[in-house]
This record gives sequence, structure tokens and C-alpha cells, in this order.
Amino acid sequence: MASALLSRERANLIAEAREFTREEVLPVAGPLDSAQKDIPDELMDKLAERGYFGIIIPRDHGGMGHGVFEYCIISEEISRVWMSAASVLARAQGMGTAVRDAEWREELMRRAAAGRWIAGAALSEANAGSDLAGVATSAVRDGDDYVVNGEKKWCGMAKVADFIMLLARTGEERIKGLDTFILPKPRHTLPDGVTGEVLPKIGYHGITSWELTLTDVRVPAANILMQGDQTGTGFYDMVRMLNRARIHTAARSVGAAQGALDEATEYAKGRRQFGKAISEFQAIQFKLADMATEIEAARQLYYYAAELLDAGERCEKECSMAKLFASEMSERVTSEALQILGGNGYTTRYSVERHWRDARLTKIFEGTSEIQKVIISRRHLAEAAA
Repeated sequence: MASALLSRERANLIAEAREFTREEVLPVAGPLDSAQKDIPDELMDKLAERGYFGIIIPRDHGGMGHGVFEYCIISEEISRVWMSAASVLARAQGMGTAVRDAEWREELMRRAAAGRWIAGAALSEANAGSDLAGVATSAVRDGDDYVVNGEKKWCGMAKVADFIMLLARTGEERIKGLDTFILPKPRHTLPDGVTGEVLPKIGYHGITSWELTLTDVRVPAANILMQGDQTGTGFYDMVRMLNRARIHTAARSVGAAQGALDEATEYAKGRRQFGKAISEFQAIQFKLADMATEIEAARQLYYYAAELLDAGERCEKECSMAKLFASEMSERVTSEALQILGGNGYTTRYSVERHWRDARLTKIFEGTSEIQKVIISRRHLAEAAA
């Protein structure tokens, strides 16, 4: 559906992403997902050639120079085929570049834009998920280094990434005692002192998630990410990233739901029962109408949140609303799409089951639906009291 927010340039970005996805992602999505294989270097290189790892990186640093809005509409389009391929874009976009040394910072920014500085994020732990301030992994200063010990969960792309972004405790204060480190490494390896096991997920294949154990890992103090000259900002670093991440999750949720609707619509037009296409039955028509309406509502909500974020407005509530509504919608819509396909939808011969499995995760990562409701209600009540 057209939107007043879609300029000609934005419409062209969507069309280009749709063509790229059809030619490069569609042929490999099913086989790779079924085999639970990592997104291959060949596809990573093609994403890099399109500039998609630097969508929001300024042009003078080698990026495309767009905003969060453009980042999300491109990601939505890719998610219509395979959410994992859109998710890998979040692993760059300047992540892990805020080092103190200006020359190194510029080098990392350009590497990120070129798809050669892809992150594996080691943030969560067994007792630190929604409560990220509960991180217990320790980083103890030893000369010019920190020595890191601890365990991490849900580190996506730990092995195939160019570096691991690690949240660790450097002080006793619950919030201000956290810092973010980067651990550079060759692709397809783990850093020295890091061992891991693969988490057996039900979906979101293409991005392998790891449980990591860090034993006396030495990290140079120069590898701390910081805002200005301040250390102890790790928790706040994560909070700053979350608005963008939540809108991106909303966009991916919309993409997965749209992909499921696309397939369900084509299937309904071709599937014949009782002498006619099932798309002629009002029960199916009403399902499709509800699905299309919910998708468009979620799309417009994340469009609005992205515009606010790009404009520099405070928008925690709107970002959480977009993420909450889109992720909840995506699970409903992909489930309805599977229902339209009936028994065929419960096979891997159709992509709707992949969208359904991936959509379920969007209600969990980047803050659960329950966490989004806490954020929204707190902000709403604060505004009501003003």
C-alpha cells in the first residue's frame, strides 16, 4: 500500500530490495533454513555489494547515508522471504565502532559499511536477559588489558562474525559498573579463551546462536566502546541501541507476515475444494482481509516511529508500541496463513512454516512483549501526570 511517507527515493529502495531478494535470497532461503546452515559468505558478500551493511552509516564514512526509516523498509522487504537475511544487516550499521582512537574508529566504520565488520553480540546471560543490568561476566583491569571471565547466552553469529561485542562488569555499581568491549577475530573462529556450544533453536536459522564460556580472555583497554571519554557506559550503550533495534524488529515482523500473506493468497487462488478456488469462500476472504489490515496497521506504526527517531524526537513509547504491535500481529498472521494452507502449511514445502517459526521469536528478542508493555505504560502514565 502506498504511503505519504514513501518518497520516490524510498519507493525505489523498496523496489531494488525486492528485486535483490527475489534473485539472491529466495533461491537459497528454503534450503539453508531447512539445513540449519549459517548464511553463507557468498550471500554476505552480495548484501555488502548492495551497501546494505551501511544503510545508516554516513556517506563520508563509506555508507549509504540513509536513516532508520530506509534501513527498516529495506529490511522489511528482505524479511518477506527470509527474516534471517534481514537480521544480519543489524550486525553492522556502525555497531562496535565507538572506540576512543579516532583513526581506528574511522577504519572500523568503513569496514562496517563494506560488510567487513560484522558483530556477534554477547550480551545476555543465564540470569541477565530482560534484566540486562544483571550481567555477571567480569572484566578485571590488568595493566593495559582487561581479563574477562564468565558465560554468555544467545550470541548470534559468534563464529562467523568479525568481532564479538561483549557486555561485562568492570565495577560494582549495578548500572554504571558495565562496559562494552570488542573482541576482533578471524571469521569462522572463536577468540582465544572462548569456547562455545550451539543452541538448538526451533527457528531463526541462518544465524547460529551460541552459549559462550570466556576463560581468562585478555582484551586491550583500547577495545572499550565509549561515548566521549566516559567508561562505565555499557548499559546505556545498549539502551541507546534499543529504539532502533525495536523498530527494526517491527519491520522484520511486518516482512515475515507479508511473506506469509503473499503465499497464503496465491495458494488460496489456486487451491480448489468443492468445485471452486478456496479464495471464493467468504471464510477465507475474511481471513485475508483481517491479515492485510493488521499488516498495514503495523507497517504504518513502525513508519511513524522511524520518522520520529530520524527526527531526533524522544520516542521510546512509540518504538515499543511498534515492536509490540508488529510482533504480536506477525505471530497471528503467520499462523492464519498456515491455517489457510491446511495440511500443506504444516510441511516444509512451503515457506509459510518458516515465517511462522521466525515470527514467534519477534515477541521475545529486543525486549519481550511484556517488557514493551511496561515501557509503554510507564511513559503513558508519566505523560498523563504532566
